[in-house]
Amino acid sequence: MGVSSRTYAEAGVDTAAGDRAVELMKSAVRATHGPEVIGGVGGFAGMFDASALRDYRRPLLAGSTDGVGTKVAIAQALDKHDTIGHDLVGMVVDDIVVVGAKPLFMTDYIACGKVFPERIAQIVHGIAEACSLTGTSLVGGETAEHPGLLGVNDYDVAGAATGVVEADLMLGAERVQHGDVVLALASSGLHSNGFSLVRHIIAGAGLEYTDHSADLGQTWGEALLTPTRLYTTPLLALLESFGPSAAVADGAVRALSHVTGGGIAANLARVLPQGAWADVDRSTWSPDAVFRVLSDISGHSLESSEGTWNLGIGFLAVVAADEAAAITEFLRNTGIETWQVATVHTDARPDGDFEQGAKGVDGGAVRLVGTYKNGAN
Repeated sequence: MGVSSRTYAEAGVDTAAGDRAVELMKSAVRATHGPEVIGGVGGFAGMFDASALRDYRRPLLAGSTDGVGTKVAIAQALDKHDTIGHDLVGMVVDDIVVVGAKPLFMTDYIACGKVFPERIAQIVHGIAEACSLTGTSLVGGETAEHPGLLGVNDYDVAGAATGVVEADLMLGAERVQHGDVVLALASSGLHSNGFSLVRHIIAGAGLEYTDHSADLGQTWGEALLTPTRLYTTPLLALLESFGPSAAVADGAVRALSHVTGGGIAANLARVLPQGAWADVDRSTWSPDAVFRVLSDISGHSLESSEGTWNLGIGFLAVVAADEAAAITEFLRNTGIETWQVATVHTDARPDGDFEQGAKGVDGGAVRLVGTYKNGAN
């Protein structure tokens, strides 16, 4: 015997609310669609015309999936849901550009205790806006209501994206050479990693997200919900000018690293070849105020959080030394502050406490040395 919609509603699932949420988000999702998207919104599967891939000599598909983590708890506490989508796209799509791939399409998944159509629409509007900024088509998604498993106001978001790169233009550790320079690309703040520690510090200090911080010049909630910076579009433009190409097989951009969970050293080590090493010089930058204030409140040093927070560096680029100045200027002209933090070595590594690869990658070795600069960069 089938379960009636009335019985399903009594169980806590409101299918009508889900339909209303779809209606509210349709226009934002459609705005991400180019002619490659087939069928529009609402199909069982999102469809993308891959005919353009026939122009590639050997197209490689790049896939990535991620979520936003416990940053969503702050959005829920403040009932502010229009920026969390930028965080999701930043975590998912910006992983794809690391190998030099251009994003094609993305899907999202929102699990919640109860569907509030306007709230779901706000989340998806943020996802769609960020997809548009990165040239990614949002071709589908799912909103799942889980009463009894999640609280009424609880939700989590995740997504997956696919991109493409020409096989012989793919970036990676095999391109890195002795003497290459490591450039740091500034973050917009905490991005979307280390929020379990953030929330622990805030709770331990007896602070509320609505409390104003004189040191930050805004409320804690405003500072912590600063959206993740999106790097895909400027980095793809950089690769057009300085990356490998059919004409120039050995481009000036050798490798890219997205600084997410694990921090600066571990993520840089992932894109260096075995045997290579680098000392990242802390004195080349001053971590943003939000990192300093959180560290002060916790009573711990900035160095103690290096495996958790990005500390002001959202991306790293390993580039040819003779093009480092030009690449730095190029990125600064896109609005991303960029500076040199290290040089890559392939000779004998000095003794010391190095991070050696991460996430199952047996890569190079990286450590942070020196003392952070005080004040603004």
